Amino acid sequence: MTLFTHLSPADDIRSIRRAGIRARSRDHEGRAGVFCLPVMPSYQITHQWGRELHRRGGRRTMVAVDFRLPDDEPVLVGRYNHRHIERTSAEAAALIAGCEDARGYEVFVPRAIGAREIHRVRGVNRVTGWRYMPNAHGRFPCPCCLARGEYGSAKIRKKAESRGY
Repeated sequence: MTLFTHLSPADDIRSIRRAGIRARSRDHEGRAGVFCLPVMPSYQITHQWGRELHRRGGRRTMVAVDFRLPDDEPVLVGRYNHRHIERTSAEAAALIAGCEDARGYEVFVPRAIGAREIHRVRGVNRVTGWRYMPNAHGRFPCPCCLARGEYGSAKIRKKAESRGY
């Protein structure tokens, strides 16, 4: 059994403990499921999405929900902005663990996670991770990738227009 972690707002803890993690996220093809990462020796890689989710979602406190999947369960794995490939959960964990730079990778489980599969719920450090994309420090964010109404998006689009983007 492979151990994975899913980052969720702390407001959802009671619901998650009672009913599990709902399949409310969508992958690139529109399938419902849950985004997660395998628990790795590196805290930063395991919780790399924390800072981006905190800033984009506007939630103050995030929690990590650790759950186990059978090693032969099919999942999708890949970088967040590339096409994902289907692998078993054990192969997906090994693929990410074997990467020289695993930042930006994600695993998509195309189903809900039941309450019985949850191993534990714990708090996470919210400053861990990256913003916009890995290695984005010092680079201007892409204005077309930001949703309208998102915090700071109007300022970024205005600055991009003045630069001629």
